[in-house]
Amino acid sequence: MAASNYSLKVNRELLDPNFESYRLSLDPIPTYNVELDAAVEEVKLKDSQYTLAHVRAFGMYNYLHLDPWYEDSVFFVDCKGRVLNLTVTLDTALGKPREVYCLTPDPSQCEDCLCASLSLPSATWAALSDGAGRLHLLRTCKRGESSCIKWEPLFNEKMGDPFIILHSISYVQAGAHTIDVLLLRIQKDSEETKGSGYSVSLEWITVDNAVGQGQEKKYEVRKRRLLTGKSVPHYAAVEPQGKGLMVASEKPFVFTHVDGLPVEQPAAEPMEVETTDPIYFWQQTAEDITVSVRMPEGITKDQVLFRLTGDRLRVGVQGFPPLLEGQLHAPVDPEASAWIIKDDRSLEVSLQKRSEGPMWLELVTGNRRGEYVVSEEQAALIHQRLTHLTAEDLNANPDSDKPPCNSQELEDCDGFPEDSSSLMHFDGESLKPTQVVNLGGHQYLFTVDVKPSEMPCLCLRHDVDALLWQPRPDQPGSMWEHVATFNALGYVQASKRDKKFATCAPNFSYATLGECLRRVYIYRQPAAVDTVLFNRKQGRQVGQVAKQQVASLDSNQPILGFRATNERLFVLTSTNLFVLKVNNN
Repeated sequence: MAASNYSLKVNRELLDPNFESYRLSLDPIPTYNVELDAAVEEVKLKDSQYTLAHVRAFGMYNYLHLDPWYEDSVFFVDCKGRVLNLTVTLDTALGKPREVYCLTPDPSQCEDCLCASLSLPSATWAALSDGAGRLHLLRTCKRGESSCIKWEPLFNEKMGDPFIILHSISYVQAGAHTIDVLLLRIQKDSEETKGSGYSVSLEWITVDNAVGQGQEKKYEVRKRRLLTGKSVPHYAAVEPQGKGLMVASEKPFVFTHVDGLPVEQPAAEPMEVETTDPIYFWQQTAEDITVSVRMPEGITKDQVLFRLTGDRLRVGVQGFPPLLEGQLHAPVDPEASAWIIKDDRSLEVSLQKRSEGPMWLELVTGNRRGEYVVSEEQAALIHQRLTHLTAEDLNANPDSDKPPCNSQELEDCDGFPEDSSSLMHFDGESLKPTQVVNLGGHQYLFTVDVKPSEMPCLCLRHDVDALLWQPRPDQPGSMWEHVATFNALGYVQASKRDKKFATCAPNFSYATLGECLRRVYIYRQPAAVDTVLFNRKQGRQVGQVAKQQVASLDSNQPILGFRATNERLFVLTSTNLFVLKVNNN
């Protein structure tokens, strides 16, 4: 199955070309503080974890996990190995986070342990990693009920080297309950001699209870699929029902192993190169064109077949198919054109252009059997015209009316990432990519769960805006749908040098940025104003205003977790959990 190139289709109705800017609002944001009994289990990078991939995957990890199935409910793991939950119903009566599960310390844990990670594939199941390579699948009952007891482990198995969980789904297939989990690892690679010495791997694991007797069947690993790449994926998620996989990354991923056996990689097809010598050569000036057609040696003028009209040319030898025939690129003057035989082996044709000046892109439309020759005069003219682009100085002519752009004057928010990312969809059966999107300069911003039953959305920068894309794997013709726009957020977030986290509300009412320490920025969608406002520069009434709010947390601890719901923003530090009431619904 060959992968087809696909382009993201922007919904123009969701764009606002008249958006001006965000207006700073001094309206206070109610902020509530929950002090933790034990510090959050923050795992700092070791000296051996020095690569950019380690920083992106583990150094910038979000330690706070939002429950997409139940509103305003978050989870995190503390230094005692306890999985704690805080569910907010009334902001002024916040209780202490309650324990729902506790990881048992493993005395044989390796030195390169990672942070614990959690994923919630359904309303009654959870996937948990202890950071040492062990995967737990837990039955949680209905987490939104106050009577929900502690989680029950139904699968607990060592899966190899330490990993973090990126995504998980739960479904029923052929009468068996199935859970797919996507794991991320960064491992030393002896074959990686030119780069950092590490490679990135994604492991797609399928666990089900198809085997066994009785009402409570045992959960076992049914299938393991391994992908490898050279960069940490921006986005990775399993398709509903386990039918496929989507990965967005700077370097492409490929499936290398299935259940421990190597996947046969298709041999690279050699590029077809045309080795046939050109039949004719041609060059041009502003007034005429000269064509030299190769002919059999000893040819005479009686054997030459030549026909020229105002827009067509035919050259050949009697008794043989034409050597050159077709529609000319532009009209010529037949009366002022001529041909002669040179050296008894070539036919030289002089064509007079009917319109002087325009240069032809080709001699005969669609004919690729000739070769264009640039004359010395034309080469000198081209070099002269391009001199200003090849100057050693950034501004070779500062006195000019229109000096060239100086790249050193650009701000960071004006730039785009140098590496070009791609978004790939893999088929779950063949493990081959079916669709590939070249993201080009569309910088990845964040991932957010909008609807828990669907794949997570990814947010990309388009020009200055931030566009949210919802994967639609059941619609091959339109696999990624533009569902929301945050005006100018792409430009704004690039100006925040200390930005660590970014996310948005599931109902798209606001987007938010979190810095490494203390400060939080909230950008609301444009809303109607109660008072009459006028734009004094343009002399028109302003009907909507997009507000920007800034909150400063009462903590000197680094921000470790950052999640948003429709009404609240949760911010986690090592000793505190802050709840910001953003909307009053």
